[in-house]
Amino acid sequence: MKSRLMLAVFTACALVACKRLADQPSSTFIIVSADHTVSASSVYPDAVDPTRVGTYPIDTHSGAGYFYDDVLEYRVWFNPRKGAKPLNGNSDYFMAFAEYEAAKTASRSLPGAEEPIVLVRQLEWINEPEHGRFIPEKTERITEWQVQWLTSSKRREDSIQRFLEHPREEGP
Repeated sequence: MKSRLMLAVFTACALVACKRLADQPSSTFIIVSADHTVSASSVYPDAVDPTRVGTYPIDTHSGAGYFYDDVLEYRVWFNPRKGAKPLNGNSDYFMAFAEYEAAKTASRSLPGAEEPIVLVRQLEWINEPEHGRFIPEKTERITEWQVQWLTSSKRREDSIQRFLEHPREEGP
């Protein structure tokens, strides 16, 4: 399994990295593969559209917002300074997955892999420009989250209003 994943990473580099770099010249990061497979029930939500995994913007910011609307993909980032094979100079790169378990397997078995993170879409979210000041937003944004934030942060119709009435002290 480990050798198959490593082979997929390095083969995909030659095929995908050049295309991604041409598509998004401003990014120093690259995606090396996208796994669209959803094979079993997962402890976390699967990607809302598995066929789109690997097509989302590479450069996204990490952010909270307290609520999410859709899981877009799980990402496993590889860091050459931590043992990953260097690609494109010393830039970090990632693999994208439709389900959490496949991302977790890759992160545990490949050199230089980080813990999985999740790319989410937020249609309504909470902006906190300064500690304790909450502003409800109704603009779409895509952001990277820690996977464990998914557990209790799926936005429902009344989530924002309820949050504003009783704000939490910590992030999602």
